[in-house]
Amino acid sequence: MNLFRLCTSTLLLLGTLSLFSQKKNAAFEYHIHRADSPLKIDGSGDDPAWSKAEMVSDFYMVLPMDTSKAKVRTEVRMLYDDQNMYLLAVCYEKLDGPYMVESLRRDFNFGRNDNFLLFMDPFDDLTNGFTFGSNAEGAQWDGLLFEGGSANLSWDNKWTSEVKAEDDKWTFEMAVPFKTLRYKSGITRWGINFSRLDLKTTEKSSWTPVPRQFPTASLAYTGTLVWDEPPPPAGANFSVIPYALANTSKDYTKSGPGKTTGDVGVDAKIAITSALNLDLTVNPDFSQVEVDRQQTNLDRFELFFPERRQFFLENGDLFTNVGYANIRPFFSRRIGLNTPIQYGARLSGKLNKNWRIGLMDMQTNADEQGTPRQNFAVLALQRQIFARSNITALAINKETLDFETVTDPTKVRKYNRNLGFEYNLLSANNIWKGKLMYLKSFSPGVNSKDQVVAANLAYNARRWTYSFQYENVGKDYRAEVGYVPRTGYQYINAQAGYLFFPKSKLLINHGPQLMNIQYFNPSGVQTEFTRVLMYRFSFQDRRELVVWTARDYVKLLAPFDPTNFAGYTLATGTEHHWGSFGGDFTSKPQSVFTYAASWRYGGYYGDGRRLRLGGELGYRLQPIAAITMSFNYNHIAFDDAAVLPEQLKNSDWDFWLLGPRIDLTLTNKLFFTNFIQFNNQNKNVNLNLRVQWRYSPASDFFIVYTDNYYSENLRIRNRALVAKLTYWWNG
Repeated sequence: MNLFRLCTSTLLLLGTLSLFSQKKNAAFEYHIHRADSPLKIDGSGDDPAWSKAEMVSDFYMVLPMDTSKAKVRTEVRMLYDDQNMYLLAVCYEKLDGPYMVESLRRDFNFGRNDNFLLFMDPFDDLTNGFTFGSNAEGAQWDGLLFEGGSANLSWDNKWTSEVKAEDDKWTFEMAVPFKTLRYKSGITRWGINFSRLDLKTTEKSSWTPVPRQFPTASLAYTGTLVWDEPPPPAGANFSVIPYALANTSKDYTKSGPGKTTGDVGVDAKIAITSALNLDLTVNPDFSQVEVDRQQTNLDRFELFFPERRQFFLENGDLFTNVGYANIRPFFSRRIGLNTPIQYGARLSGKLNKNWRIGLMDMQTNADEQGTPRQNFAVLALQRQIFARSNITALAINKETLDFETVTDPTKVRKYNRNLGFEYNLLSANNIWKGKLMYLKSFSPGVNSKDQVVAANLAYNARRWTYSFQYENVGKDYRAEVGYVPRTGYQYINAQAGYLFFPKSKLLINHGPQLMNIQYFNPSGVQTEFTRVLMYRFSFQDRRELVVWTARDYVKLLAPFDPTNFAGYTLATGTEHHWGSFGGDFTSKPQSVFTYAASWRYGGYYGDGRRLRLGGELGYRLQPIAAITMSFNYNHIAFDDAAVLPEQLKNSDWDFWLLGPRIDLTLTNKLFFTNFIQFNNQNKNVNLNLRVQWRYSPASDFFIVYTDNYYSENLRIRNRALVAKLTYWWNG
């Protein structure tokens, strides 16, 4: 607990000091004016109104160096009228040759496309905002910014854009309706920055100077968008998004015919204010959501898969960002994936510059496996303090309705509740980040050892990086609407790194990093450690190489099957030591053929040996197709160690995970994805075909076809075909 107090004192001190810091790029101002004539979004930029807009073009280089002006020229103009905010970006080329574009897929991979992006902070709080943009062939990019510069690209909303490509430049023109944005009426100074990536010169640049160790999305380094008058009120602002679908499916593991059904539902968005939104849903359906990428699991704990469902995303950081990677008191994927959602409501957004609120209530129906109806309620309230820091209070309630019908109360509890408080530090210059957290759960029959205290502090400068994290999770802490794969431990993670910046035409930087991770039981006895030494190389052409070596120790606190497949377990209390080494390499993104490789070799549980080979091969037929093959191979070999069960002695195990994928983007409105996953660890082969036609902004027609087979003999398990139509109607 002394470590926790030390982190607490340091975080509060740094937060107090940051109160007196000024916005780094406050002197950079862009003055936006009302358009005096109509604008047509066609990518030409020929409308007379653009000639009267202020232009900025003197961009700063961020990568490979951040000590000079950009070499490629970018010109940006902005205007507005009563309905929309407009932007025109002209991206000039320095070298001959084709533009680097992976495909026309929406929310493209940033590092594999020539692109222009806008980062916008309507409250100028340096913490939350929006991003819009395009690659050089017109594929759109949009997302929500949170935690000072992280982007959630699963967010999707209504706006229009066009790109026109020429020999010496490409031009991006867009219109974003004020109804799409969230902002406070009367505020005339927003945070803003523009970013450009040109892969032929490997140059990333931005309008304002951004240190190379931070993304250009970092809101700490935005300039200021100055309105000549307050932005127009969004007015009556509500959207209705109905859907209709037809579904046919058959489970081949059961006798009987297949099922053909139809369904309808509706989502609605109502702007309570221009910064506060009410989302409603009735009988939602998420059949069009992209399929999860499977993972080989050789760990002792549950794997994490991200949320992709649109309803849970806007302002989702209020709920989901409380905690750490393995201590999430709220994880929205716990709601409605195994039981159907009947209806739900969410109120989220800004109350003013300093206060944010998130309130969500979801109702699920009973399922065929005997889970009764359940209600999920979440309240988050966040107050910004100091320059960019905040305090969040979170309350979560999962309530089982019709509990009297439950036959096994050990599997379905009457309720589970969580209450938590969190202080997040973000320094004005982005160099210091940290967190203090306290959580307590409430479950029937549990009244002790149900709390979490945790803290971390990280320093990220140009050359030196340091971080320290401490967690103490009670044995009986329960977060049934969260993601907490292990309980009853104390955890320490200390890291330090250094970068050299040579005067080299080959390397940008290189340097070592040390990591020491330790786990202790509640009494303070060490049960696990991982110690890693790694060395990183970053090349001028954007290749990356990391090599590492590690030592591990684990004392098992529960039986564990080291194959996660065979069903034969190592005993509780057995101790395991091993060493290993490995590396990761990523090729330069400018090539039409790209690849990434990852490898690991060394010891394993039970004095065994483990070889892991993984990576991805990619080929792009610009701009209509991207073909990738991801692969992961694990070979585990056991000898005659005494700790092994007899069935595992002198045995070998091979686990394959293959994932060929084809993305066809015939236009930036018509997308086809074919994704196959072969996973012999879970004995499954999955085929997923998805067609999306964006026939109108934010309105889509989907066809989704899914097959599942047994991996041993390719005998079919189940099959489904869904056709779904959505339409986004603005009131």
